[in-house]
Amino acid sequence: MIEYNLDKMLFNIPKGNHSKEEILSILKLHKEVQFVSFVGIDIGGHDTDEKIPVKRFMEEFDEMMEHGVQTDGSSVALPIIAELNNAKVDIVPDRFVNWYVDYNYSNIQDGLPVGTLRIPSFLKHNDIEEVGSRVILKDSIEYFKKELLRLLKENPYVFKYINGIERADEIEDLVLTSATELEFWVKTPDDKADREQLTTAQVLKEQYWKRTIGPVRSALEETLIILNKYGFEVEMGHKEVGGVKAKMGNSGNYDHIMEQLEIDWKYDDAIQAADNENQVKYIVKDVFTQFGLDVTFVAKPMAGVAGSGEHTHMGLCAKLKDGRMVNLFSAEKDDFLSPVGFGALMGILKNYEVINPFVSSSNEAFERLKPGYEAPVSIVTSLGHGVKDPSRNRTVLIGLIRDRKNPLATRFELRSPNPKSNTYLVLASCYMAMMDGIKRALEEGKTPKDLEKSISKKYGEEDFYLERDREYRTEEDVYESFTGEERDRLFGQAPATVWECLSAFDKFPEKVKIFEEGGVMPPLVMKSYIAQTMSQWKTELHNRIIPQSMEYVRSCKMRHGADATDYDLKNWEEVERLRNYLGRTTLNSKCLMARVNDAVDDGDFKLASDLQKEMQDKISELTKAYLRYKNNIF
Repeated sequence: MIEYNLDKMLFNIPKGNHSKEEILSILKLHKEVQFVSFVGIDIGGHDTDEKIPVKRFMEEFDEMMEHGVQTDGSSVALPIIAELNNAKVDIVPDRFVNWYVDYNYSNIQDGLPVGTLRIPSFLKHNDIEEVGSRVILKDSIEYFKKELLRLLKENPYVFKYINGIERADEIEDLVLTSATELEFWVKTPDDKADREQLTTAQVLKEQYWKRTIGPVRSALEETLIILNKYGFEVEMGHKEVGGVKAKMGNSGNYDHIMEQLEIDWKYDDAIQAADNENQVKYIVKDVFTQFGLDVTFVAKPMAGVAGSGEHTHMGLCAKLKDGRMVNLFSAEKDDFLSPVGFGALMGILKNYEVINPFVSSSNEAFERLKPGYEAPVSIVTSLGHGVKDPSRNRTVLIGLIRDRKNPLATRFELRSPNPKSNTYLVLASCYMAMMDGIKRALEEGKTPKDLEKSISKKYGEEDFYLERDREYRTEEDVYESFTGEERDRLFGQAPATVWECLSAFDKFPEKVKIFEEGGVMPPLVMKSYIAQTMSQWKTELHNRIIPQSMEYVRSCKMRHGADATDYDLKNWEEVERLRNYLGRTTLNSKCLMARVNDAVDDGDFKLASDLQKEMQDKISELTKAYLRYKNNIF
C-alpha cells in the first residue's frame, strides 16, 4: 500500500509548537495537508469532523484559535445541556496537546495522500461553559492534582513509605499517566465464520500470538510503521486469542479471513493518551481497508467467541524540582503499594458500581462481560502472591502491575473497558474515585500494612472505608474457585444490561457524589450523560438488536427431508418451539421480541431490561439447539 514517501509527509505537530508562525510555516511547507478539522468530544464520546480548507484556516487563524468554529446541539450529543432551543455550541482548539494529520489513502494527489490536520478541541456552550467528555477529564485531572498536593502537605507521614521523595515541597508537578491496549477483529467483507471453528481455535489457542500471514500481516506491519511515524512509539502488534486460520483461494488470494489482533503503544499523560487512542483507531481502520479488510472495534462481534477488550492502565508520578520522576503508587521493598497507591485502588473498588456506567455503556459491552474465561465482571483485585512475587491474575476487574526492577512501572490495569468505551470518561471517573480513597486513607493516617489488611478483609469484617459485607481481593481464579452465587455475595452482583448498569446512579447516590467534587460532574452533566446513554440503549435495542435477532431466528430453517430420523424430528421440534417463542406473534400471545419492543415504547425500562436478558438466553438456547439439529442432517 505504501507507494509514496512517508518522509515527505506531515504526521503531527507536537504540543509546544502551536504558535501562529510555526503552524503557518508548517502548513505552507506541507501542501498535502489540505484541510483542518476541529475535533470536539461530546458526552457520548463521539468526535466531530469538519473539513475547513487550509487556505481559510490560515487567513482566519487568530479568530479560529480563539473562538473556534460554531456548530449546534443537533450536531453533537449533549442532551439537556444543548437542546434545540438553546443549541449554540463552539468547537475551540486545545493548544496543549499534539495535533495529528489524518490521511485519506484513497485520494492521492501529486504523489501523496490528502491530509486533514485534526485539532483536539473543547466544546463550549453559549460562549461560556465548556462541556463534553474532554473538559470532564481535564477538570478531573486538575481537581486530582490540587487535592493530592494538599493531602501530601497535610499528611507528610506518607513519604516514609515512598522511595525517592521526602516532602511535598520537592514536587514541581503531578503527572497522571495512562495507556490503552487496543484489541479488534478484522475480516474479509461478507464472510461469516463457523462459530464452532472459532470456539475450537480459541480453546486450543491456535491463533494467540501466532505468525500473521497474507493481507493481515501486510496491513498490520504497515499500520505499525505508520503509527511510529506519528510518534506513538509502538510496543507491539500481535494476534489475539480469537480467530481462525485464513485460507488461500484458487485465485492465490487469501479469503475467509476472521482474526483478532492487538496493538500496544507507549503511555502518555491522560488527555494525550485518550487523544492518541482516537487517532490510532482511525489509522488502523484506514490501513486495513486498503487491504480489503473490514475492521470492527465493537466489544463482542460474535456470541460465543472472544470479545475485544481495551485494558486501561493508570499510573501516577511526581515530577520533582530536580528533574527526577517518582512513582507515587510504588512503595518500599516490603510493601505492595504506598498509602497513595492503596487508597487509589480502594477508591476504584469501593465506587466501581458508579464508575461502571462510564465503562460499560453499550449493549455489546455486556455481551462481552459475561462470567467465564477472562471476562472481568466481579469487583475484585489481585495484588500478587507475595510482595517479592509479582503475578498477574487475569480474572479480576483491576490488577496491580509491578516490576521490582523498575518502580516507575507500578500501575493499575482496569480490564473491563472495551474499544467503544469513552476513555475520557473512564479515566475521569476513575480519578475521582481514586481521590475518594486516597483522601480517606491519608486522613486516617493509614500505613501500607493497615491498608493491605483492609483490602484483604473477609466478608462481614468492619473497615474504616470499605463495605462490611464485601470482599475486595483474591489471588484465586475468580471463575474456578467461586460459584456464581459466591461471586455475587462476595464481590457484588454484576449488571447484565445497560439499564441495570445505569440504575447504580439511583441505587448508590452517596457514591455518585464523588463525581460532583470540584465541580467536575455537576448534576446537569450526569443527567445529560444518562439521557444520552439511555437513548442509545433504547434505540439500539428497538431498531438494531431486535431486527438482527429476528433475522437470525429466520435463518434457522428446516433442513431435513423425508429421511429424517426421530432424533432429527425431536431436535427440530425444539428449534421450532424457540423460534416461535422468540419471534412469532399470534392472536392470543405476543412473541418475546414484540414484548421487548412494547416495553421500550411504553417506557417500562426495567421490564425491557429483564426481557432483553431473557431474549439473550433464548437466542443462546436456539443457537445450541440449531447446531445440534443441523449437525445430524446429511
